[in-house]
Amino acid sequence: MTYEFQISVTVVSNDFIDRFMADANGEYVKVYLYILRHQDKKLELVQIADALNHTEADIKRALSYWEKTGVLKARMTPKKEAPAPVLQPAKPPEEKKQRPVYSQEQVNKLASNEDFTQLLYIAQKYLNKVFNQRECEVYAYLYAGLGMSFELLEYLTEYCAQNGHTSIRYLETVALSWHEKSLHTVEEAKTYATGFSRDSFAVMKAFGLTDRKPGETEKQMIKKWFSDYGFKKDLVLEACNRTLSTIHSPSFQYADKILEQWHKAGVRNLADVSRIDESRQKKTPNSRSRRPANQFHNFEQRNTDYDSMVLDQVKSWIGEA
Repeated sequence: MTYEFQISVTVVSNDFIDRFMADANGEYVKVYLYILRHQDKKLELVQIADALNHTEADIKRALSYWEKTGVLKARMTPKKEAPAPVLQPAKPPEEKKQRPVYSQEQVNKLASNEDFTQLLYIAQKYLNKVFNQRECEVYAYLYAGLGMSFELLEYLTEYCAQNGHTSIRYLETVALSWHEKSLHTVEEAKTYATGFSRDSFAVMKAFGLTDRKPGETEKQMIKKWFSDYGFKKDLVLEACNRTLSTIHSPSFQYADKILEQWHKAGVRNLADVSRIDESRQKKTPNSRSRRPANQFHNFEQRNTDYDSMVLDQVKSWIGEA
């Protein structure tokens, strides 16, 4: 007697798991898996949103993220009305720059280096694992190839372990990021890592999103607000609060437009914002009568063009001064 099992499965590539999944927002991964499950069908945004209990704006953000990484590509089907997206998983792009491969022989040569052998010992303790050849090769590359110091790599390992990341790929990604930012000392790395994590936590808390970490796109926005614009925490949180009071939903895109306009207007602190608000009130004494149009937003309005929506709102705050 023989038995046959009919099992419907969706296969996820190891490349996706190894290279892309760890860095992605959990909601984005859900969108990817849903599309992969239905890759032989034509999908519309509203269909994906309904299936995952998301808004269409949420789906658009996820698709935009995956398209930027090269994991997904969107093909538009022409129609008389607005075209619906036909989404197809794309083959992940080749890495632009491959890490030099350190052979076992090269790693063995470093065995006579007391600092390196001690580093491997400490790293294995922090990460609670016995290193395989690849993991030793990564540390050899960071230490000998990039010239990262013993102290910096020790702190890097401690930093990753304390944040719950024991993957060698994650550690290598952080190390390369620090190297690109020219962080050469423990003090420089601590200043960058501690400040960024605190800023990120403050923004996520202001938006009421304490159940998850910011996604990659959200991280880039937070970095822009604090590092590129040079805004202090109180000013960024004010933009987050105004976002919630205006559209009643956490939106990094909306807050980003507010902060972008403030940056263009030369705003540096809350006092500048107050002066702008006072100027607007003096120029538009009856402004309250004009605000109800933007005061309540139904679900359709959550998908409104953020650029124009925020621009109108900020102009009213600035008073077009």
